[in-house]
Amino acid sequence: MAKKDPMEMPVEERLKTLYQLQTTLSGIDEKRALRGELPLEVQDLEDEIEGLNTRVEKIQREIAEFEQAISMKKGEIETARASVERYKAQLNDVKNNREYDTLSKEIEFQTLEIELCNKKIKEANARIDEKKAELVQSQAVIEDRQQALEAKKNELDEIMEETRAEEDKLKIKVKDLEAKIEPRLLTSFKRIRKNARNGLGIVYVQRDACGGCFNKIPPQRQLDIKMHKKVIVCEYCGRILIDPELAGVKIAPTGTPEVKKTRKRAIRKTAKKGEGEASDVPEAEA
Repeated sequence: MAKKDPMEMPVEERLKTLYQLQTTLSGIDEKRALRGELPLEVQDLEDEIEGLNTRVEKIQREIAEFEQAISMKKGEIETARASVERYKAQLNDVKNNREYDTLSKEIEFQTLEIELCNKKIKEANARIDEKKAELVQSQAVIEDRQQALEAKKNELDEIMEETRAEEDKLKIKVKDLEAKIEPRLLTSFKRIRKNARNGLGIVYVQRDACGGCFNKIPPQRQLDIKMHKKVIVCEYCGRILIDPELAGVKIAPTGTPEVKKTRKRAIRKTAKKGEGEASDVPEAEA
């Protein structure tokens, strides 16, 4: 059997298919909402651990540099002490006061060098102690964050394992439905859905108002929506509008559709722009 061209589908069928796509995508969103902020928390912990590891490496390099500096200063001390011993031995063979004064000054200079090196060594050792304490603290934080990361990953894996099979089925259904929709209309729908805070690109009329932004719809526009002759969009939020009967939604006597409650984890709220921008959805004639 030949596959029907999406361009040849009547508007009524296009809207039905588009609403089915929206429902399927909302189902995927619900599965992902169960994960809540876990993926973001896992990513944050991984980034923090990476930063802490970089900090630990830097501290270890600094400790190594201080130890190398201490080793060099100890070598300078040995050289200075050898010079002092040599100059002291030469004092026994001086022939005049000038030579004596010169040797005495050299001995004094080398002695000061030894004192200065010892001071530098003492300061370096103090810095090494500080860095080692900082290293121990950082390693303890890494261990704590690593345990938290493992717990978050296990929790996320459990949730994903529970929803993966259903989500995969929904993704397959999405591909099948997208193949039945006109490319231009599908592109417009995706753009609207991306800009919508609740991810709804097509909504049905509720109590004479848009089901997305809840602004009142003029009677003539409502009549056009019920006629199913062309694609109608909300003039306030830009969402595609569909007749509840066409969407297969049962309206309660009060005029409010019956909606099933779903359990959701807390999710991070992110403001998105473009909520009230005009839509460029093609108005297809029947």
